[in-house]
Amino acid sequence: MAGHILTLNAGSSSVKFALFSDEPEPQCQWRGQVEGLGENPVLSMEAGNNGENVERNLDPETITDPSAALNEIFAIFSERAPGDKLSAIGHRVVHGGVDHTGPAIIDQTVYAGLEKLSPFAPLHQPHNLAGVRAAQAAYPDVPQVACFDTAFHRSHPWVNDTFALPRELYDKGVRRYGFHGLSYEYICRELHRTAPHHHQGGVVIAHLGNGASMTATRGGQSVGSTMGFSALDGLPMGTRCGQLDPGVVLYLMDQEGMDAEQILNMLYRESGLKGLSGLSHDMRTLLASGSKEAMQAIDYYIFRIRRELGAMTAILNGLDALVFCGGIGENAWRIRERVCDDLDWLGLELDETRNRSSERIVSSDRSRVRVFVIPTDEEWIIAYHAAALLRG
Repeated sequence: MAGHILTLNAGSSSVKFALFSDEPEPQCQWRGQVEGLGENPVLSMEAGNNGENVERNLDPETITDPSAALNEIFAIFSERAPGDKLSAIGHRVVHGGVDHTGPAIIDQTVYAGLEKLSPFAPLHQPHNLAGVRAAQAAYPDVPQVACFDTAFHRSHPWVNDTFALPRELYDKGVRRYGFHGLSYEYICRELHRTAPHHHQGGVVIAHLGNGASMTATRGGQSVGSTMGFSALDGLPMGTRCGQLDPGVVLYLMDQEGMDAEQILNMLYRESGLKGLSGLSHDMRTLLASGSKEAMQAIDYYIFRIRRELGAMTAILNGLDALVFCGGIGENAWRIRERVCDDLDWLGLELDETRNRSSERIVSSDRSRVRVFVIPTDEEWIIAYHAAALLRG
């Protein structure tokens, strides 16, 4: 029987999944997602080999949470590949803490340690672990592999890993972790494969989606990140605030009478592009709107990206390449154009035609800094790690 690796990325309102062949260089057979959990759940799938698309509405009375969505996904696997077996199930786990510098097979000890990290990522970790529990219940004999968004950044120098707080807090884990590491790892592999010279140099990767961050790499190693202790820090995102003076939180508690749960909800779900525009978290909607508030939200988004690009360039002592990835980074040419506008002082110049066509290289032939648009694939890197870990 053929062996496969199933990858899962369980969130609060959606679950992404993909099925790969079990081989050193995994090949995608299917990928898809369940969206709209708690409202109007919809399952969509696309075959990686023949282009077949499947979309179906799910029962909102029964598919109410990630666990129910996962059971639907497991049923589809059994239905479409009845003669196949799973070699492993790979999970995206947002937080690996200090100790996890690479993927890990999930046993009771590992799972217990990951549960203790839930306060560090309260809106992500519990859902990731719910996915693990559902997979263990459905496939008790199949190895479960955790792949961590924080692991890629564990090579940070100390100065980018700490806050200027009492030292004992650092020892308790209050430090900068960085996130989106699976995406960054995939982009670095692609650069190493297709542009090894730039891979070895100073690279800033901008992962721009509903969650957004930037990281600085040299030789494929992370040396700086805009995200810190939590997935709130750095760039403004779809519904998350990005960088925030901690005094604002103290003010909200003291003067506005808000408790921790209210503040958490505001910073994670009601801020960012959605909060600034009062309209939507979706960049496509904002670009099409043209309202003053939508344009101001975009202006702030661009400003923060350009500001962090300068900071990351300083960390690297110069810039050799800039990579855009993520839903906005890969598709919104207007955002890339505005980010790169008037950066000739940095040796960076876009080619208008290439950029508007979202080609692989969108910089001009005169540009000293090469600008790439590279679609990221977190599911592939999870499958790759799961296969490699099983082979020792």
